[in-house]
Amino acid sequence: MQRVFSGIQPSGIPTLGNYLGAIRNWVPMMDDHECIYCVVDLHAITQPFDPKTLARQTREMAAALIACGVTPDKCTLFVQSHVHAHTRLAWLFNCVARIGWLNRMTQFKDKAGKDRENAGAGLYVYPNLMAADIHAYHATRVPVGEDQKQHLELANDIGEKFNHDYGVEFFPHIEPIIQGVAARVMSLRDGTKKMSKSDPSDQSRINLTDDADTIALKIRRAKTDPEPLPAEMAGLEARPEARNLVGILAAITGTTPDAVLRQHEGQGFGTFKGVLTDALVAHLGPIQAEMQRLLDDPGAVDAALRQGADKAAAIAEPIVQKAEALVGFLPRA
Repeated sequence: MQRVFSGIQPSGIPTLGNYLGAIRNWVPMMDDHECIYCVVDLHAITQPFDPKTLARQTREMAAALIACGVTPDKCTLFVQSHVHAHTRLAWLFNCVARIGWLNRMTQFKDKAGKDRENAGAGLYVYPNLMAADIHAYHATRVPVGEDQKQHLELANDIGEKFNHDYGVEFFPHIEPIIQGVAARVMSLRDGTKKMSKSDPSDQSRINLTDDADTIALKIRRAKTDPEPLPAEMAGLEARPEARNLVGILAAITGTTPDAVLRQHEGQGFGTFKGVLTDALVAHLGPIQAEMQRLLDDPGAVDAALRQGADKAAAIAEPIVQKAEALVGFLPRA
């Protein structure tokens, strides 16, 4: 059984975009892989953050994952900073990775913007920590989106250079898990922009904690156009907001956009939005109820994360100790 690693930042309550684009895809992998899932709080502090809310947001993300079906009895679920092997291996990788490799990372350029001289060093070496997250478990499979492919290539480069430098075959090659076309959920206010927690308008997104009335209001206010729905997706090429709503209904009901259009061809958005609202409420309702139950019992969430950290450390500690021995460190007596 192949070992999978994946992580998600604790950046607040997940949106519908987070759920359909990533979290939901973690669940079926647990049936035929050994899955290690992590709330990556160390990565979260590479950009401006509020230390007063970090712990709460970390617990909220863990509760959301469990409520979405990422159950601790079928995977290893933990908080990144609770397993110190990550940072120890990341330092080794800081010394293995080349400056030229990091200079090519486009995500640093995107996140640092024009004021790169004032960006934190943590943001610059972020990909080395990501490589350590994976290699600390000798994971061989990682689900990736378009924005993470370059980091996965770097993780393999680091593992290969470590193996070469120390004359071993220690870190395995990592293969990406490409799960077809992931649901790309766009803003409800602008169909050309990705749905995001950082958007100042809460009306632009569906949060996993939104109740039925809130979902209905947001979908009712979602930007559309006056034209009816066409029979084929080609008719939505220049209609990003319409395409987004069709895509959401397809993803939430487990069908295809073409099938949605065949069923709703000729409908106006007044009717279609009602159908979409009903589907979202029916699908997200049980998740919301379970998430609220978990948040009402934070001790239980923390206990699950503690057990997950123990399981993760039992895997990672021997691997990282071996890496440190290969480097030549004096072991602690």
